[in-house]
Amino acid sequence: MQTNDIARFLIITGIVIAAAGAVVLLLSKFGGINLGRLPGDINIRRENFSFHFPIVTSIVVSVIITIILNLFFRK
Repeated sequence: MQTNDIARFLIITGIVIAAAGAVVLLLSKFGGINLGRLPGDINIRRENFSFHFPIVTSIVVSVIITIILNLFFRK
């Protein structure tokens, strides 16, 4: 890999992360999907213990990122 390829990858990755952050921020402000609290996410609360595992949120984010990256890097 050349330096130009690495630089291009880092710039595109930064843009994708910034865009994803903006989308999450907008959705939370307007009462849309609340990531981290989707149905299927595991949330256990006890007296002195709380455990949160956002498995469905992780799957949704993974699928969205896969689709976006396939659009950018399709040959």
